[in-house]
Amino acid sequence: MPEYYLDLQYNDIIYGEEEVNFKEFESCTFTNCDFTQCNFIAVTFIDCNFNNCNFNSAKINHVAFRTVFFTNCKMTDVNFAMCDKLIFEVHFKDCILDFSKFYTLKMKGTTFTNSSLVAVDFMSTNIAAASFNNCDLYRSEFDKAIADKADFRSSYNYSIDPSRTKLKKAQFSLDGLKGLLSKYDIVVQ
Repeated sequence: MPEYYLDLQYNDIIYGEEEVNFKEFESCTFTNCDFTQCNFIAVTFIDCNFNNCNFNSAKINHVAFRTVFFTNCKMTDVNFAMCDKLIFEVHFKDCILDFSKFYTLKMKGTTFTNSSLVAVDFMSTNIAAASFNNCDLYRSEFDKAIADKADFRSSYNYSIDPSRTKLKKAQFSLDGLKGLLSKYDIVVQ
């Protein structure tokens, strides 16, 4: 039975490799915490907030994120693909997610706001109705993704192949059209 923690505040903690394993956190807030050394096993976060936390290269293969908000967090090279897929719900604001992986996850309605998503793997991911508000999507991969009704209007640097990504009713700005046509090597002015 995992240890259970409810409605607690965690501030300025540097977590060791196994320190959070076999624990369940509900309605907790983590501020200025460092998870870079963690190798998560059987950890659950429900209705939690992470503010100014560092997850760079953390191993989160066995984590459940259920309605979790990340604000101003560093999450470079994090593989979310092996997270618990049951009720997986995350939201990101002012985060750095470069080189992270969301491969095959169901992320319908996820919000990404003012975040860097350079070379992120969204291959075969369901990001229907997701919102990418002012995000840098340079070299991010959307092959075989479901992005129906997703909002890309204020994001930039993306290159999405409409023949390999479902985009029904997805929203783009006029300036962003070149990101949909890049494979054709045509000039849009």
